[in-house]
Amino acid sequence: MSDAASAIARHLAESEALLAGMRADPALAGRIEAAAAACARAIAAGGKVLFCGNGGSAADAQHLAGELVSRFHYDRPGMAGLALTVDSSVLTAIGNDYGYEQVFARQVEALGRAGDVLVGISTSGRSPNVLRAMEAARRRDMTTIGLTGRDGGPMAALCDIELRMPSDSTPLVQQGHIVAGHVICALVEAAVCPRPG
Repeated sequence: MSDAASAIARHLAESEALLAGMRADPALAGRIEAAAAACARAIAAGGKVLFCGNGGSAADAQHLAGELVSRFHYDRPGMAGLALTVDSSVLTAIGNDYGYEQVFARQVEALGRAGDVLVGISTSGRSPNVLRAMEAARRRDMTTIGLTGRDGGPMAALCDIELRMPSDSTPLVQQGHIVAGHVICALVEAAVCPRPG
């Protein structure tokens, strides 16, 4: 077996082990269900789900917001999801005027309302700008959902619902986040806009 083939096999085995660990954790499944229910309640009541994260987690924030706004499994009305990572003018204005740690919190202050949901994504649970956003969301009586890994970091204490992936590896935690996020999107879609017929 070539070095590349061995690396591929190792990565696939690690991914399989992560999913097995997630599947074997009924408490995690219960928290995923609770997260989906919170998002569905917010959207059904005319509210929204805000997402934030850095780097790969920023990409996940945009990905999951897109699944809500566009579609997931089937055609249905759009649902209110918004990634706080996409407006370069807003991000650079806040970063310049208030500092990078405030780039998401300021948007939560501007856009978040009681009953909305903030999904903060941080593989370590230690991203300062995500922590500030979670704090701002709690001040606004929003539900806070954290997608974390490792030991959850300081973000764990700011979450109403924490979805902690069973890994210390950043890439594997990110894989778990997108799997959990897809499950949430599917459950929200089915709850808010049931499949016709």
